[in-house]
Amino acid sequence: MAATRSAHAVWEGDLLKGSGVVTLDSSGLGKFDVSWPARTEQPNGKTSPEELIAAAHSSCFNMAFSNILAKAGNAPERLETKADVTFVPGTGITTSHLTVRGTVPGLDSDKFQELAETAKQNCPVSQALTGVTITLTAELA
Repeated sequence: MAATRSAHAVWEGDLLKGSGVVTLDSSGLGKFDVSWPARTEQPNGKTSPEELIAAAHSSCFNMAFSNILAKAGNAPERLETKADVTFVPGTGITTSHLTVRGTVPGLDSDKFQELAETAKQNCPVSQALTGVTITLTAELA
């Protein structure tokens, strides 16, 4: 079954001095302030599109990886994934680096790496980020 999720943003002012708010409509989890400095300097309590993409990428990867591991006969006890999304002003989003550390009983490091790579390639957010270099560091806990 297809699912559509929604968020909306309101921006006031010019790019450099303006600011906005992103609202997560579907979940109702809240409103998050955004600004240009949060993208290119210090967040100072505000978020950026890149941080939101990092959240989406890390959570999507964990879902895909847990499914792949379970189908291979080694359901994970825990997966902790960080996504570092890089934005270059004037160029755009250039990379997303996933770092996963997992507790997966009965699985060796080589198989963990192989299945992590499969998850990286097949995660729907990875697929949506075509044109962005996606790298991966994977290790067993």
